[in-house]
Amino acid sequence: MLPLPLGTARALQQCATSRGAFTILAADHRDAMRAVINPTAPYSVSAATLTETKLDIVRHLAGAASAVLLDPLYSAGQAIAVGALPGQTGLLVALEEQGYLGDPHSRETTLLAGWGVEKARRLGATGVKILLFYHPDSGVTAERQERFVQAVVTDCRRYELPLFLEPISYPLHPNVKKNSPEFAAERRRLVIESVKRLGALRPDVLKVEFPLDVTHYPDPALWAEACAELNAASPAPWILLSAGEPFETFCLQLEIACRAGCAGFAVGRSVWNEATTLPVAERARFLSTTGRERFQRLVEIVQTSAHSWLERYTMPTPDEHWHRNY
Repeated sequence: MLPLPLGTARALQQCATSRGAFTILAADHRDAMRAVINPTAPYSVSAATLTETKLDIVRHLAGAASAVLLDPLYSAGQAIAVGALPGQTGLLVALEEQGYLGDPHSRETTLLAGWGVEKARRLGATGVKILLFYHPDSGVTAERQERFVQAVVTDCRRYELPLFLEPISYPLHPNVKKNSPEFAAERRRLVIESVKRLGALRPDVLKVEFPLDVTHYPDPALWAEACAELNAASPAPWILLSAGEPFETFCLQLEIACRAGCAGFAVGRSVWNEATTLPVAERARFLSTTGRERFQRLVEIVQTSAHSWLERYTMPTPDEHWHRNY
């Protein structure tokens, strides 16, 4: 059991349900959302289009979420300014420059220029998130990524703001695709080893890929075994990211993960993907019906089966003098 600073504990409470689980709406996508809106020319998608799309997602779905994950460029400040984000909903803000697109072999994670933990805290965020391409066998690259995480953890401790760390696995060989059978054979080991190593650096919550490629390993019994191994390896509470999986697939993954020890989810494209290419009025209808129904179904799974983040932490026990040295 790990001790928590008071500010971090309070922020985690604000990000979670009353049961201590996380039901997070993710709309921090930048490159990934561009690619959905215009697959043939993603970088032609304007900033205004991204902001409009993200704000619609927040308006229609944030009320059902314990927290919303947004990016600082196109959505976090904007959602506050126009009142799209409910006051009782937690706010996580991404810190990293990169998104999902690009070559993980040729770049490392960097902070978005002009942005950081201190500014996120001033904004009123209740947490920050880092997406980190990570391969435990990548030698110097892995070491540099670990040092980057350590620096962010230090900042988060200083400002008592929770860090949600999202390690993303990738194949070392550039000719091996992530959806290939070759990588699928490695994925379980890589995801679990990454959770173990990066969890030791003390992020507050791990936002984790499902440990198996379910296309190549469709047996739910194997899924349960892999999730149990992941849970045993993780020093921190962990939540499941949807990674754009088909909605029904993600529901089953989440059920199995929660039974194994998972503390909730962060879902994006699996809920709202189709809405991004619709005209404005149709997008609103989709989000307020199908999108909301999907999100609520995930919430029900978490309410039934998820574990609490409190299971991994010791809460502070302040006496009447705690404030003097705080």
